[in-house]
Amino acid sequence: MVLHLTGDWIAQETGLRDAATVQRVIAEAGGAARLRFETGELGRWDSALVAFLHALRRAGAATAEPAMELDDTGLPEAARRLLALAAEAGPSAATPAAPNGDPLLTRVGRRSIANWAGAVAAVALIGETVLRSLAALLGRRVWTRGVDVLQSMREAGAGALGIVAIVNALVGGILAFVGAVQLRRFGAEIFVADLVGIAMVREMAVMMTAIVLAGRTGGAYAAQLATMQGNEEIDALKALGIPVFDYLVLPRIIALVAMLPLLYLYACVVGLLGGLVVSASVLDLTTTAYIEETRRAIAGTQFALGLAKSVAFGALVALAGCHIGLRAGRSAADVGRAATSAVVAGIIGVIALDAVFAVCANALGI
Repeated sequence: MVLHLTGDWIAQETGLRDAATVQRVIAEAGGAARLRFETGELGRWDSALVAFLHALRRAGAATAEPAMELDDTGLPEAARRLLALAAEAGPSAATPAAPNGDPLLTRVGRRSIANWAGAVAAVALIGETVLRSLAALLGRRVWTRGVDVLQSMREAGAGALGIVAIVNALVGGILAFVGAVQLRRFGAEIFVADLVGIAMVREMAVMMTAIVLAGRTGGAYAAQLATMQGNEEIDALKALGIPVFDYLVLPRIIALVAMLPLLYLYACVVGLLGGLVVSASVLDLTTTAYIEETRRAIAGTQFALGLAKSVAFGALVALAGCHIGLRAGRSAADVGRAATSAVVAGIIGVIALDAVFAVCANALGI
C-alpha cells in the first residue's frame, strides 16, 4: 500500500491526527504486508508528522495480521531520523525483564547476547576515539570545544591534587615503614630508598593515581552522561545533528589522557617525600643519603614506563566512564548504577592493564 502525504503537518496549525485516523489507514490497508510513503506533495512539517508516523507504526505492528512493515525510504531524511529516535525511546525498545519461568539456557543466552552487544559497543567507541583523535590532530573540523576540554582538565587535574597527594604520601610512607622493618634485620636500611623509589615510580604512583581518578572522575563521567540520557539531552543533540562523541566524549578523554601523566609525576614526588619522612623518623638515615640513593636507584626507563602506563590508564578510565554512561537507562536509579559500574570497571581495568604492562616489561627486560 502507498500512503500519499500532502500539505502541511504543523502541530500548532493543523493539530495532531487522532487515533481514529490511524486506525482508518490500517483498515484501508487491507492486510498489506508493507506500507510505503509518497511525499512529493508534502509541505511544511514538524512533530505532528513524526507523531502520526510513530502511531502508525505501532498500530500496524499491534493490530494488523500479519504485522505491517513501514517502508520509510520515501520520507525526508530528518523525519526518518526522528522516527528512529522515537522507536528507540518507546516502550518497544525497552528490553523486557526475563520472567522467572524462563529456562536457564534462555537466560544465559539473553545475558550472553547483551554482553556481546556491550563489548561491540565498547570496541566501536575505541575505534571512534582513534579516528576522531587523528582527525583532530590533522586539523580537520570536529565538534569538540576548547572550553569543554579546559573545564574537564581542571576538574580531573587541579581538583584531584589533594586526594592524590594524600593517597600517594601514605603509600610511600607505608612502603618505607615495611621496608625499614624488614631491611633493618640485615643492616641494609639504606636500601629502603631503593624500595620506595622503584615501587613508586614504576608501579604504585601511577596505579594509585589511576584508581583514585577511576573512583573520582570516571564515576562522575558516567553519572553526568547517564543524567543527560535521562533528561533526553543526548537525544536532542542527535536530533540537531551534533555528534555526541565529539561534543561529550572526546573532551573528557583528552582531559584525562593529558592530566594523568602530570598527576603521575606529582604523585611520584609526593610518594618519595612520604617515604623520606618515614625513613628519617624510623631509621638513622639522613636526607642527603636518602635522596642520593633514590637518584641512583631510579633509571629513566622507570619513568618512561610509568608515563606510558599513565596515558593508557587515563584513556581506559575515560572510555569506561563514557561508555557506561552512554548505555545507561533513563531513570534516577540507572544513574547510580552507571556510576557504580564505571568505578568498578575502571578499577578492575586499571589493575588488569597494569598486569599486562608488567608481563610486557618483563619480556622486554625493562
